[in-house]
Amino acid sequence: MRTRVVVLGAGFGGLELTTILSDAFGDALDLVLIDKGDAFVFGFSKLDVMFGRLMPAEARHPYRDIVKPGVRFLQSTVRSIDPVGRRVETDGGTFDADVLVVALGADMDPAATPGLVEGGNEFYSVAGAEALRDVLPRFERGAAIVGVTSTPFKCPPAPSETALLLHDYLTARGRRGATEISMVMPFGTPIPPSPATSQAILAAFAERGIRFVPDRLVRALDPGRKVAVLNDGTEMPYDLFLGVPVHRVPTVIEASGLAVDGWVPVNPKTLETRFPGVWAVGDVTSVGTPKAGVFAEGAARVVAAALITQLRGGPSPGPYTGTGSCYVEFGHDLVGRVDVDFLSGPKPTGTFQEPSAALVAEKALFGSSRLQRWFSRPPAARG
Repeated sequence: MRTRVVVLGAGFGGLELTTILSDAFGDALDLVLIDKGDAFVFGFSKLDVMFGRLMPAEARHPYRDIVKPGVRFLQSTVRSIDPVGRRVETDGGTFDADVLVVALGADMDPAATPGLVEGGNEFYSVAGAEALRDVLPRFERGAAIVGVTSTPFKCPPAPSETALLLHDYLTARGRRGATEISMVMPFGTPIPPSPATSQAILAAFAERGIRFVPDRLVRALDPGRKVAVLNDGTEMPYDLFLGVPVHRVPTVIEASGLAVDGWVPVNPKTLETRFPGVWAVGDVTSVGTPKAGVFAEGAARVVAAALITQLRGGPSPGPYTGTGSCYVEFGHDLVGRVDVDFLSGPKPTGTFQEPSAALVAEKALFGSSRLQRWFSRPPAARG
């Protein structure tokens, strides 16, 4: 009888896990990959869509194109999860799993910040990025704020990238002189684990006249007065607000009993939850790494190695190291890179690669190589 693996969520973590297990077992495995969406979108593609560098359709990679031995994709909403019985109920049926991997990510909750829905724009969802394609051309003068509303949030470099790309966007349209750009960030520096990256971003801000407001969160917007209210009570006027919305675990995770203090706790070395046979990877966890695709991917590799060992035997895999590389858009058609290690030492550390055209090409290869791996049929399935 084939082992039934159920993977909830087809983001970086779910797709990487699915690919590794399919390559290892082929049709000897019974793997169901479930996601409510019909297509995968890279997080960094949302900025390309938002600033008109990519058409929305070009950023979408349909899950129907997944052709993997032993894998069945189901587009369906997960309605309940029983982590004790490893049973999942969806709109498309009920699934009992020998192995359950939860990779449902974090949900966006713009309504959790008073005034954001009525008086601002969020750019962290696909819908939000697409809507801003129509909003940004109408912004001709005044104050723009890129603001974070809560922690934790996905992809910590993204607000800085947005401010720098907004500068380029307005400059290209001859509007930069009539506008101001500020960024409100809950950290003292843009990328705390990497002082060199933070210094480079702050230098880029200074060069472009972008105001950095550290150690603050945007708690509310007052659309009538057009002001953002910060967590220390100060107010900032705005004509355009680009917000990082509150992040939450999906409601179905809260109801399942998997979450503790807002997120799913896991063994940081193995990604196992406190429920036997249930793992969790990516943004849904409180593992201690940033909520970013590359870290979900790394976690998925650890889980895949553990499952291969469990099903085939062999030496135990190494622990999750919490390392990853994030590409950072610096504007002016240049990309930098920060390589971060969160779990190996006493505190997170990061090294910085200066922005360059070579890293633009490397970032493009990062995306294309994953699409090739995740969506293409392998040359041969290994049993």
